[in-house]
Amino acid sequence: MQLQFLGAAGTVTGSKYLVSDKERRVLVDCGLFQGFKTLRLRNWSPPPFDVKSLAAVVLTHAHLDHTGYLPLLVKNGFAGPVYCTEATADLCRILLLDSGRLQEEEAERANCYAYSKHKPALPLYDEHDAERALKQLVAKKYGENFSAAHGITAGFSPAGHILGSACVRLSNGKTTIVFSGDLGRSNDSIMRPPSVIESADYLVLESTYGDRRHDQTEPHLAFGEIISRTIKRSGVVVVPTFAVGRAQSLLYCIYRLKQEGLIPRDLPVFLNSPMAVDATELYHKHRTEHRLTRDQCEGMCKAAQIINSVDQSKALNERQGPMIILAGSGMATGGRVVHHLKAFAPDPKNTIVFAGYQAGGTRGAKILAGADSVRIFGEDVPVHAEVTMLSNLSAHADYAEILAWLDHFRSRPKRTFITHGEPTASDALRARITQVKGWDCKVPDHLEQVELSD
Repeated sequence: MQLQFLGAAGTVTGSKYLVSDKERRVLVDCGLFQGFKTLRLRNWSPPPFDVKSLAAVVLTHAHLDHTGYLPLLVKNGFAGPVYCTEATADLCRILLLDSGRLQEEEAERANCYAYSKHKPALPLYDEHDAERALKQLVAKKYGENFSAAHGITAGFSPAGHILGSACVRLSNGKTTIVFSGDLGRSNDSIMRPPSVIESADYLVLESTYGDRRHDQTEPHLAFGEIISRTIKRSGVVVVPTFAVGRAQSLLYCIYRLKQEGLIPRDLPVFLNSPMAVDATELYHKHRTEHRLTRDQCEGMCKAAQIINSVDQSKALNERQGPMIILAGSGMATGGRVVHHLKAFAPDPKNTIVFAGYQAGGTRGAKILAGADSVRIFGEDVPVHAEVTMLSNLSAHADYAEILAWLDHFRSRPKRTFITHGEPTASDALRARITQVKGWDCKVPDHLEQVELSD
């Protein structure tokens, strides 16, 4: 068998791993590249393999850096099954349709305001392409072994990252490969911990936070301090929010802060992400995957006023603080939060809170790095608001949590491939695993192909 790294090698985006032999090809994850333009341009390049030769796609979870290329894959001719967990299928129905709409809206806006060099600007794919891709989803339960292709079996184990997230096991009867997907945390306030995995011939391991530890402060207390000092300035707290996972964690923090009297109960909170609203409802449907009681889940779902229409979204920009606005997207690459940043970033009494990893080259990464201004819809918008990071809300395991997860392996894999991280993070995790556990680790290059011995 061969394993080729078509994404998430040297970066945290674009996850795609091609597992193949002479007769069969299975793609694990099918993500969009995000961040630096050199990465985003890869989305437009022809796939480095024959799409029609794929037997199947297997997904670790629903986030777009793992699924967002699916509509384009189908558009290019892939007609096979896309295997995923039940919750991942539900979330993909929300995320992929929204991604298609955003691609169309971005192209329309670029044409309207003539800030693209392409005449006309075209979407990478549209909502129709996303609808076609959704028809190919095949949901499987955790722990169920199924045939991903003739002679290749697959199975899912909970990864604890978001609803439906999974570690994927592939086997041809001789060689077993485990893909960690995005690993969650052992003590997350909402999600249950990643499942124990005891063996694999080869391991593909994420390294988003491979070079750091998370702040151990209670997330809702850290968030409460940020909110309180912004309230004193009568400011607005704007949080670029990942609709799946992070939005729910933030809503639960706000629910707890109000329940504990740490912020005013009448403080206006707005959730300006239709996609996040739909995703939050799924926490009721998939209650066995998280720690929340029915009452806590209900409190989380009702922690914010829902903004549905574009007019309501625009009206928020005319309101005075104090208030909290949670809006997509998490790295401020698009969505409704970009309009709020344009309105509130220039005012020093406001606060911009990032609550998740900011990939290099994204608007969020630039703001977090201290940029004086950012480009929004073709114009430079000054950033005078307070900018802060809520790092302890991450849904990714840090290096210590990853090492603790690896301790459950009864024997070392023949080789562990460190992926899904910036170069510094991936190499730091490689060095730690090699030093602490004595495992053979490698950080692969983009498009590198390796032989997997029986």
